[in-house]
Amino acid sequence: MEIQTLEQIISEQPLFEGLDPSFLSLLVGCASNTRYDKGSYIFREGEEANQFFLVRQGRVTLEIHPPHGKPILIETLGPGDVIGWSWLLHPHVWKFNARATEMSLLIALDGRCLRTKCEDNHDLGYEVMKRFARIIERRLEATRFQLMDVYAAH
Repeated sequence: MEIQTLEQIISEQPLFEGLDPSFLSLLVGCASNTRYDKGSYIFREGEEANQFFLVRQGRVTLEIHPPHGKPILIETLGPGDVIGWSWLLHPHVWKFNARATEMSLLIALDGRCLRTKCEDNHDLGYEVMKRFARIIERRLEATRFQLMDVYAAH
């Protein structure tokens, strides 16, 4: 079994497919490996959002918690998926919960580090923003469908 570097792992993630190699090396400086056991929260709604995650292995659910009632499952994410975009937008606070539903290996990217690099290099910033805009769109669409399902019976 060949040991992969963070640069190799990140370059193979769909989010960064085709990314300029010089941008890739900037991202690696903000990255680290993380592990979450089944049932562990990766983050919770209302907490400060200064990371995002690339799923390498495992499953993670995104949930919202209404004031009165059980959590509403928005989406289940797996290998190749991205968790979190709140790190990108002020006030940098999570809008939902993310919880590992099985042991999960993730790459964590430091949002503060990446925001600084994007400010210093606007070409990198534009590239990151375009890629995250697609994630935000997909996540909002998943939320819309989930809410339609929840309220369809009423």
